This record gives sequence, structure tokens and C-alpha cells, in this order.
Amino acid sequence: MLVTIACAYFTYRSFVAIREREFAWQHNWWDTLTWLVWTALAAGAISEVRCWRERVLFALLFLQFLLGSIFSIWTSASFNLSLEGRWFSLLLWMLATTLSILALFGGGRKSTTGPQVRS
Repeated sequence: MLVTIACAYFTYRSFVAIREREFAWQHNWWDTLTWLVWTALAAGAISEVRCWRERVLFALLFLQFLLGSIFSIWTSASFNLSLEGRWFSLLLWMLATTLSILALFGGGRKSTTGPQVRS
């Protein structure tokens, strides 16, 4: 549930940034380090989950964090490329939010591990 709330929040923040015409990415070392750490964590999470919805969700988050890392490092990106990056970021957050809701509330198979009790 926390992932769903976080994805929805960042979807909103991305929308606000576009609405307010704030297309520039932060280029300080702290933001770059943060993006890189989240990229590594998302990459690690992909292999740790078993549900396909969660794997796709973490793959989307990995792409999002990779995009943020690239634009945080790339100080000479053109205005148009930064704008497209912001729109792509919004799209990724929207997809991640939708998929996290599906993973949270979507029906899945019951776990077949563990002892089976028959009546």
C-alpha cells in the first residue's frame, strides 16, 4: 500500500512540475546519489518478487529512477529533451501507480506452498 501511495504522490508531483512549467532537473550530487541508490534498489527488487505484476511494477520504477539518474547527471540536456523527459516521467509514474493498485487489489492465486489441509 505504501508503494501505491508513493507512486500516486510522485505522479501528482510530476503533473504539478509540468503544469508549473518546471522542466529542469536537479543537478546536485545529493539528488544524483539519491536517484542512483533508488535505481539499484529497484533493480534488486525485481529479482526478489515472484508476482508478475510486482516484477513489472519494479521494472517501471527502475526505468523511472534510471531516467531521473540520467537527467540528474546530464547537465547539458536541451530544453526540449528535458521537457520530453518530464512527460515520460509522468507517464512512468502513472503506469506505476496503476500497476501498484492492480497488484494491491488484483486477485491473485493463493500460495501453494506450505501444508495442505483437507477436510
